[in-house]
Amino acid sequence: MIPTIKGYGVSLEFSVPGELPPPPGIFFGRTKLIERIVDFAERFTSIALVGAGGIGKTSVALTVLHDDRIKHRFGDNRRFVRCDELPASLPHFLRQLSKTVGASVENPEDLTSLQPFLSSKDMFIVLDNAESVLDPQEVNAKDIFGVVEELSQLSNICLCITSRISTVPPDFKWLYIPTLSTEAACDTYRIYQHRERSDLIKNILKQLDFHPLSITLLATVTHHNRWDTDRLAREWDGRRTDVLWIDHSKSLAAAIEVSLSSLMFRELGPDARDLLGVVAFFPQGVDENNIDRLFPTIAGRKKIFDKFCALSLAYHSDGFITMLAPIRDYLSPKDPASAPLLCSNKERYFTRLSVHVEPGKPGFEEVRWITSEDVNFEHLLDVFTTIDATSSGVWDACRYFMGHLFSHKARPVTLGRKIEALADNHPSKLECIISLSLFVQKVGNDAEYKRLLTHALGLSRGRGDDHMITLILGDLSTVHFRMGLLKEGIQQAKEASEIYGRLSKPAEQADLLAFLIPLYLKDNQLDVAEEAASHAINLISEKGEQLCRCHHLLGIIHQTKGDFEKGIHHHKVALTIASPLNLFSLLADIHFSLAQLLFYQDMFDDVNAHIAQAKLDATNGNEALLLTYALGFQASIWCAQRRLEEAKSEALRAVDVLKELEAAGEMELAMDLLRRIDHDSRENVTPHELDDDGEVLATVLFVVFIDSSYSDGAAKE
Repeated sequence: MIPTIKGYGVSLEFSVPGELPPPPGIFFGRTKLIERIVDFAERFTSIALVGAGGIGKTSVALTVLHDDRIKHRFGDNRRFVRCDELPASLPHFLRQLSKTVGASVENPEDLTSLQPFLSSKDMFIVLDNAESVLDPQEVNAKDIFGVVEELSQLSNICLCITSRISTVPPDFKWLYIPTLSTEAACDTYRIYQHRERSDLIKNILKQLDFHPLSITLLATVTHHNRWDTDRLAREWDGRRTDVLWIDHSKSLAAAIEVSLSSLMFRELGPDARDLLGVVAFFPQGVDENNIDRLFPTIAGRKKIFDKFCALSLAYHSDGFITMLAPIRDYLSPKDPASAPLLCSNKERYFTRLSVHVEPGKPGFEEVRWITSEDVNFEHLLDVFTTIDATSSGVWDACRYFMGHLFSHKARPVTLGRKIEALADNHPSKLECIISLSLFVQKVGNDAEYKRLLTHALGLSRGRGDDHMITLILGDLSTVHFRMGLLKEGIQQAKEASEIYGRLSKPAEQADLLAFLIPLYLKDNQLDVAEEAASHAINLISEKGEQLCRCHHLLGIIHQTKGDFEKGIHHHKVALTIASPLNLFSLLADIHFSLAQLLFYQDMFDDVNAHIAQAKLDATNGNEALLLTYALGFQASIWCAQRRLEEAKSEALRAVDVLKELEAAGEMELAMDLLRRIDHDSRENVTPHELDDDGEVLATVLFVVFIDSSYSDGAAKE
């Protein structure tokens, strides 16, 4: 026996039929699998080892053949038959079987003539690469299949077959050979005593899906070429699995082409290779539920995909048909733009991206697969934005994709650098930059959000697009407000308001003025805030939410100035507008403001009535922050009146709100609410000023919060 490659995927030659090849020289991470197979063999349970090319099926079988327990059980009656060296005919198979087991029958016509010898002793027989004789498309496969099945039923024989196809007799224990663990993959790579930087090597091994043959080839190529780790990394980045080449018979390509050259694969028709290319192109593979939608012109498409899995070229994973990374890398189209089937798939993906449907509305199920295949979509966009960077269509698809992710599955995207690298005069750049900024804003990176918005503002000014300029100015003003940059925020909101005034858009201008007012308040520009609120009210022609908010803001301005009568007046005007509209969040805010104002008038009955309504409206509007403030304010009133039991009850209700948020998976929001309540109490942001009893209440409230496990032990102490 002469091994032609050191490790997995060995190619063997025999000088004498029946001579056992030695166990593999490199073999890691299969201990439990070997023990399981040996247990089956000792009970004469026939075993089928199925898996992709190069996965280590032969190595597993050889290791079992040389296991001490198998030696003890079967002695010299252990046999190994290479089926891929045989023509797929029953006479050739029987003749080789006779020679291998040592029978004296020269040309057996069936298994009956061999049975006297076969039944005379216990035997363990391995049929390696059995797919070459069991391929159901072969003319004689049925006869050979019957003989193998009959052989497996002999009580004194344990049969073990290795195969790339899952067509095996029903009595066999079917075992799919998995890839290696990370540790076993690293051990395999070190066959030539490689001692390179482990993190970089592990990353490459992971990209090979810990495929045994690929790892052995990588180690061999690295050793033969005397590459250090940096050189290997450069070669891998540039050539990927093309690196795994020693000669034609010792390559990943040779192992894959064995499956592609089988009659079972060739019988799938001319579209099979292109279909494999599509599966290989997408990182997630092809969704089993989308096969009809993606390949409507391919006859028998579902059966073809089933055959891919039967040939171990692909496998089922979480509803997708996918393949091992080395196989995927080899079969993926090298020029995607010239792959007709892939390009038709691209158009189907892109068409689907242009559809925007919200959850709960008719048609949403039609677009749900965008979020289930987001990795596929992103890879498709990454490739075709490189191939066709000047096209508007691919960038429109990119923008639509980010819109879907933002709405339904917000996560970082890898397309950012490509978007920013587009020429400023590219027709899709502005919209893509804005879409990208939304992702950054959603994860709370205000500095990056500001940078992207500033870039977008420059692009929109270059276009002279006043509408887009005002939208971006409003967003920039908001982020500056959050960052505490009030001057910048005020300047941008003022500019946006002035543009709407110039364009004669009173409703939009009123919205911007309503946004400006809190900035003026925060900057203590009370007179300017009052002027802006009055101007906004004069711009609004109809009663509605917009007018209600402006009166509410004007009431807050007078409240802040200490003019409580005017404050109460404008709050009550806002209340009359909001009440019939059931604007619960706004109503809760107005009632809370009125309660604060009436508190200073010592009108406690009215205060309690407004607080009660604020709590009800906050509950109906799902406004947890307002509800906790209302509960806290009510508690402060009870505390000031020495009604401490009622105060404690309200405080505990506030704690319950936080607990409900936590139970609903909103722990971060609960903690944020607590931090804001704590901040407002300590910084005295709320308009009303508490007396000593109020300060005591604040302490009581936070002791209750802390005691409910919403702070650390040090704070509790």
